[in-house]
Amino acid sequence: MLIRPFRLGDYSAITRIWRETGLDEQEAESLNDLAKQLAWDSDLVMVAEQESQVVGVVVGTIDGTRAYFSRLAVLPQAQGSGIGRKLVEAIEKRFKQRGVNRVLIMVNQDNPGVLPFYHALGYEMQKYVTLSKKLSS
Repeated sequence: MLIRPFRLGDYSAITRIWRETGLDEQEAESLNDLAKQLAWDSDLVMVAEQESQVVGVVVGTIDGTRAYFSRLAVLPQAQGSGIGRKLVEAIEKRFKQRGVNRVLIMVNQDNPGVLPFYHALGYEMQKYVTLSKKLSS
């Protein structure tokens, strides 16, 4: 398995992964966010490749000494084989190289099944509530 930075040719593969894993519910917003991230720092969008096929993706961003990653997804048929773990380790390594000392992630409350995965990687539950508001154009 190869973990590498995103290439333009990976676009359809990662959108397929997000669709198959249910992460495309806010597709227009997500694709816009992806475009912004690629323009700002394409090295923080990483994919996992197996036998020349993109099977996983993670999108990272940095804000000072804090970093975030989102949209971590692995093709359903490839889940459970360590790909997600390798993607998280790779994005964390990029973060460390850039002076980050804390990584934050948000998990959808409708997806509590992923919590053991993150706990196994050393992530701890915080006692914050995240609120958001969409500003009209």
